[in-house]
Amino acid sequence: METRIRDLREDHDLSQRAVGEAIHIPQRTYSYYETGGRMIPPEILCALADFYGVSVDYLLRRTNIPETADQILKKRQHK
Repeated sequence: METRIRDLREDHDLSQRAVGEAIHIPQRTYSYYETGGRMIPPEILCALADFYGVSVDYLLRRTNIPETADQILKKRQHK
């Protein structure tokens, strides 16, 4: 999971500080999450998923599909 949040952050050209500010946590705390030094609490997982527009399952590496169920359903409805 740590690699996935680091990859997302880097893909968006963001600093740890910028992500931390966006989800209202200190940069140092975010760094611990990103390096695996601390477990990421559920509320932070949800905040990160919302921030990046991906599913929590994607962050947890339970799927390689980044879209949320709502995003997938909306795509299907528009076809």
